[in-house]
Amino acid sequence: MCKGLASLPSSCLEKAKGMRVKLSHLAEKQEWTHHRHQWIHHRHHKSQEDKVLQDLESLLNNEGGLQVFRGFLRSEFSEENLEFWLACEDYRVSPSHLQRAKASSIYSQFINPDAPQEVNLDAESRETLLGMMDSLAVDTFNDAQQRIYTLMAKDSFPRFLRSSHCMEATKALL
Repeated sequence: MCKGLASLPSSCLEKAKGMRVKLSHLAEKQEWTHHRHQWIHHRHHKSQEDKVLQDLESLLNNEGGLQVFRGFLRSEFSEENLEFWLACEDYRVSPSHLQRAKASSIYSQFINPDAPQEVNLDAESRETLLGMMDSLAVDTFNDAQQRIYTLMAKDSFPRFLRSSHCMEATKALL
């Protein structure tokens, strides 16, 4: 039967106390390491979210960010710029046998003065694009796409960052 700790030699008691101290330090270290890993994961995740909201390019390359930005633009009735930019991205990576149809669609949807989602391009850019419709290339829409990107970066994106859409998205990501 167990006679208790008093029956153990003092050297065993000292060793047991020493082991208890070491074990408690180990447990504390494991807990600290676990919390550190959680913090690092949170910071990494947070830094990715911060990067998404840092610049328009990062936002457009993040599916969640893109959807929130689209919702914001829809609420302002200005979704056509984003849709044009996305259509140009799709055109750029399309196989050549699909480019004519996609170019025609982009022109009629966004560039033609009577287009249902007409984007804000100057007359010279519209004329240049109309002239290029007969000799399409991968970069046909690059200049117009860049103009619209710049417009979104200088106008829509800063408003988005101050909007409740952005605030809600940020809270949801945290």
